[in-house]
Amino acid sequence: CVHGGLSPNIQSLDQIRTIDRKQEVPHEGAMCDLLWSDPEDIEGWGMSTRGAGYLFGGSVATAFCQTNKIEMIGRAHQLVMEGYKYMFNDKLVTVWSAPNYCYRCGNVAAILEFDEHLEKQFKVFEAAPQHARGIPAKKPPPDYFL
Repeated sequence: CVHGGLSPNIQSLDQIRTIDRKQEVPHEGAMCDLLWSDPEDIEGWGMSTRGAGYLFGGSVATAFCQTNKIEMIGRAHQLVMEGYKYMFNDKLVTVWSAPNYCYRCGNVAAILEFDEHLEKQFKVFEAAPQHARGIPAKKPPPDYFL
């Protein structure tokens, strides 16, 4: 699983493991790409309109899965109205876990669960109704957010 997607600078899981992740996210390079790249119905690689990362197509996702002997790439970076979305013959799935994103998108959200046999099950849910949310407690943010 990655936050965003793939990088043209990364072909193997071992290369991902060598990235120093205890740093500010750079504006370019493999770490940036893994965070901000998005799948798209294109061939190969394309430029992202986000200004960071790339767009990548099914051939890229399939090659990455084959090279690394994995069945699927999981990611979470893009809003999908149905909570989850498969692409590229199920070689990639986007799972979005924020219902009614920004209190205005009207989307459902999902969680992907695997059992001990690696069978997949999605739990899809809606945002809590306004009356059930209550007022958030005014607590200081945890140290790890500072």
